[in-house]
Amino acid sequence: MSRRFLTAALAVALLAAGCSSSPESKQSTAQSGTVTFALPPNATPNWIMPLGIPGHLASYNSAIYQLLFVPLVTYNGTSGTVAMDEKAGAAKQPQYSPDGKSVTVTLKDDLTWADGSKLTTRDVEFWFNLVKYNKTKWGGYAKGRLPDNIVEFRTIDEKTFQFVLDKPYSPDWFTAVQLANVRPMPQKAWDKTSADGPIGDHDRTEAGAQQVFDYLVAQAKDLPSYQSNPLWKAGNGPYSVQEYTTGGQVTLVKNPKYTGEDKPSVEKVTFKPFTSADAEFNVLQTGGVDYGYLASANLNQRSSLESKGYQVQPWKGWAITYIPYNFNNPQAGPIFKQLYVRQAIQHAVDQDSIVKNIWRDMAVAGYGPVPQDPSSPFLSDTQKNNPYPFDIAKAKSLLESHGWTPGPDGIAVCGDPAKCGPGIPAGAQLKFTLLAESGSKETDNMMAELKSSLSKIGVFLDLKQAPLNTVLGNSKACQPSAPECSWQMSFFGTQGSWYFNAYPSGERIFGTGATSNLGSYSDPKADELINASTSTADHDSIKAYGDHLTKDLPVIWLPNPVYQISAVKKSVNIGNQDPLAAMQPQRWTVK
Repeated sequence: MSRRFLTAALAVALLAAGCSSSPESKQSTAQSGTVTFALPPNATPNWIMPLGIPGHLASYNSAIYQLLFVPLVTYNGTSGTVAMDEKAGAAKQPQYSPDGKSVTVTLKDDLTWADGSKLTTRDVEFWFNLVKYNKTKWGGYAKGRLPDNIVEFRTIDEKTFQFVLDKPYSPDWFTAVQLANVRPMPQKAWDKTSADGPIGDHDRTEAGAQQVFDYLVAQAKDLPSYQSNPLWKAGNGPYSVQEYTTGGQVTLVKNPKYTGEDKPSVEKVTFKPFTSADAEFNVLQTGGVDYGYLASANLNQRSSLESKGYQVQPWKGWAITYIPYNFNNPQAGPIFKQLYVRQAIQHAVDQDSIVKNIWRDMAVAGYGPVPQDPSSPFLSDTQKNNPYPFDIAKAKSLLESHGWTPGPDGIAVCGDPAKCGPGIPAGAQLKFTLLAESGSKETDNMMAELKSSLSKIGVFLDLKQAPLNTVLGNSKACQPSAPECSWQMSFFGTQGSWYFNAYPSGERIFGTGATSNLGSYSDPKADELINASTSTADHDSIKAYGDHLTKDLPVIWLPNPVYQISAVKKSVNIGNQDPLAAMQPQRWTVK
């Protein structure tokens, strides 16, 4: 999800392929300066404003709007080392005070908005005020983090501002995780409360900022208007929108008003949606996609594709993959809160078999909250060594020793509430609904394997599937009494569930109250360790965090697949693929 290419994805129907496209889509467009990029199965872009809200946080959304609205800072791992990519951002290298309690940021001089006005610190302040006064509605919020940890936004001049912090933080973490979330937005075009309302300084009061936020969010939810709405034409990025359909096709063209240094070579980039990996593969074989992918099941077709002019290479991602439990679900939540239940379930996940037989070794087993491939100094020994190896007998023993007995239908039943745990009545069953994203054979097979394996310990999964956006929209953090809290388990990780910034801390996905903590996991020890990992520069703190969450199981840990097995036409030079899942199409070239 979630951030995303999650995990981290045309008007004439291609019925045989299961997707839609234009009639000429089977012909190569790369030679004409247009590159077609295949989106993940059933993953359709649905958000354009550079300020995300829950349910719209898929990484392909941010990958697109980052090309329209230049982020404050961004990172790049294409060199083999993850580092700040100053060329693609709006700011120079941030400067931290000796005591670590303030950071000074200077904007570059060259960027202008579409109306010709300069990017200034007022545009950063505008974004910050909207976040400050609407923080619980913002998808990037985690309690105690941005904006909570900012004591003051201090304007020094039109190009320089300062964040005064509530305490010292690790500069590596603060830049990579906090500043990377900051998105300057065009205050002179967007600071209004209605379409016909006057531009003002509405964002500088709480009431005004809330009205502006609500207006912009309402506009961003109106996807059919993306091509015509002047709000989305006000950007400062290397590309602008030519097409943005409700069916998921997005076409970006060179922005003639772009004044930055990261100028694009490719004239046009089209993002094409597909209902399944098979649908995409059918079009790929005809040459209708310039930058596509293979499902691992189709790896035996690699030679055929290479003979048709494609280069095939795995795109590894800096990510983790998991199934969140909804700890606040009224029925299942009390069961999920029992660590022994989570331990039993984790012991029943045969990760080695899933990696070998389903992903065909195009995935890496995952045992905790820190990416395991490539190796890094952030990884704890506990996570490396997997404290919950596949062991059906041990899983069954854990449940039986806590009062669960086999029912007549094979589903375990709580026979001794005193042993089962608080809030679990006699007769309760280990029967859960799992909503998983559709469109991928690997996901289908992995869910089937998981269902089969868990049935051996008395856990029944009622599998349901839906497109990725539907899964994300129905898997939100919630209160037990709320209607939207009916979901129990959720999977959205065909291409990884969560892609990290350069520093893999967990405040956004496992911190208490974080909006991307979909399952409402809450543990004081975890919060304490998350806080320590973001406040100190040493690696021991994040290792301690990883050690604890590996053992505490806030989610079901699963193998993390490569982002995709890319198939790129030899006429298109994309350079190295970024493990952070960014694309940088402005740096592609066409022969």
